[in-house]
Amino acid sequence: MVYSNILESLILPTGDVLLGTSFIQQLKKCRNHDSLSETELNQLQHFKLNEMLNYVLKNSPYYRDLGIKYYEDDPVSTLKQFPILTKSKIKEHSNEILTTSSKKLIKLMSSGSSGIQGEVFLSKREISVTRAQQTRWWEWAGYKLGDKLLQTGMSEKRTWVKRIKDLLLKTTYVHAFALSEQEIFNILNQASNKSIRHFYGYASSLYVFSEVAHKNNIEVSFDSIVSWGDKMFQHYRKNISTAFKSEVLETYGCSEGFMIAAQYDLPYLYIMTPWVFLELLDNDGNEVKDGEIGNVVVTSLFAKSFPLIRYKLGDLAIRLAKEKYPKSRRLNYPLLEKVIGRDTDIVRTKSGKSMIVHSFTGIFEYYPEIKQFQVVQNRLDEITIYIIPEGSALPNSIHEIKKKIQKNIGDTIKITFRKTNEIPPSPSGKPQIIKSTI
Repeated sequence: MVYSNILESLILPTGDVLLGTSFIQQLKKCRNHDSLSETELNQLQHFKLNEMLNYVLKNSPYYRDLGIKYYEDDPVSTLKQFPILTKSKIKEHSNEILTTSSKKLIKLMSSGSSGIQGEVFLSKREISVTRAQQTRWWEWAGYKLGDKLLQTGMSEKRTWVKRIKDLLLKTTYVHAFALSEQEIFNILNQASNKSIRHFYGYASSLYVFSEVAHKNNIEVSFDSIVSWGDKMFQHYRKNISTAFKSEVLETYGCSEGFMIAAQYDLPYLYIMTPWVFLELLDNDGNEVKDGEIGNVVVTSLFAKSFPLIRYKLGDLAIRLAKEKYPKSRRLNYPLLEKVIGRDTDIVRTKSGKSMIVHSFTGIFEYYPEIKQFQVVQNRLDEITIYIIPEGSALPNSIHEIKKKIQKNIGDTIKITFRKTNEIPPSPSGKPQIIKSTI
C-alpha cells in the first residue's frame, strides 16, 4: 500500500510531466465516473457526444465535407447522419480524417484479424485515457498500482519507456503467442516463487498457460485474472479458473483506442459510456432491439486527433435487455450481455439460421480426444471441420458430434470432417475457431 501511494502521488505524476502524458489525471477521472448515477452518466455522454460531433464537423476535412446537419440539442440525431466507417475507408481517407498533423501523434496498428490492418493516430493524452481505463478495470479486479503482475501481450520487443514502466509497476511481461511449453512451465514456477498476485492478458494465452499448469500439476494461484484481445470462451474460463484458483474477468476493447466494456461484479459487461458511444446495428444499419445480436459500431468521445465516428469493428454483440438487469449492481453504466465475436465467426444456413462459436465449443469441450478444431464455411449448404486428434486417426466420436451439430442447427447442411496436423491462427496470431468467407 505504501509503495502504491508513492507511485500514484510522486513517481507516476513525475513520469507524466517528463513524458508529456496524463495517466494519473485520467485514472482519477475514471474512478470518479464510477460514482456517478445513471442520470449523471447519461448527461455526461450526451455532453461529450455533442462536443465531439461539433468538433469534428469543424476540424476534420473528411467529416466536414459530408454536409451533415448539426443539431445542438440532439447529438444522437446528428450522429445518425454520419456514414458507417470501416477499416478500408480509414485507409482511403486517413489524411482527411486527421484534425492535426500525424507527426505530432503516435500511430497505432490493429491486429489485422479481419483481413485488413487498421491504422489510427492518437495523441499522448489520448493514449493516457486508454491506459487509464484499462488500469481502472484492473482495479475493479482488486489490482493496486505496484502489485506484482504477470502480463501477456503482442509486443515482442518492449520500448525503453515500457521496460521502465514494467520495472516500476513490478510487471513481468511475456509474449502471448510465441512461448514453448517449457518456457510457460518456467514462467508459472517463477510466478509462484515470486508471489505474483495478478495474471492479465489475451484470453487464448491465459488458456494455454492453464493447460500447461494442469498438465504439469503446477500449483500456482492468483488474486485476480483479467482477459482481453480475443474471446473468453466458456471452456477457456473454466480451465483458467480451475488452474489458477481465481475468477476470470473479461474486458472488451480494440487496438484502435477503444476500451468499450468490462466485467466487474456481474456476468455481464459494463459499457464505458463516458468514453464511447456504442451502437448495435443490423446489416441494413438499423438499431437492433436489446437482447438481439448486432454489429458493433462505436464512436470515440475523447480521441479528437484522429476521430473515429460510427466505426464498425467487425464484431457482434448483444445489449442486455432492461428487464434482465439485476436488481442491484455496483455501477450504473449500461450493460452488454455478451460479445459474440467477429462477424466472420458465424456459420449461416440458406434458411437464415446461424451458429456462433459457442455452438461448437459447447459440443467439442466434451471430447478430449480432439485437441483442436476449426470450422470453415465457403457455401451456405456445407461446412468443413478440420480436426487435430490426439491419435493418428479421426476419432469415432465425430459421428456423434455431427449428429449434435445437425440437431442444434436444425437445418440440412453438409458436414465434412478432415484430419490435419496444423490449424493456422488468424493474421493476428490468435486462434480462429470459425472461418467464414460468406
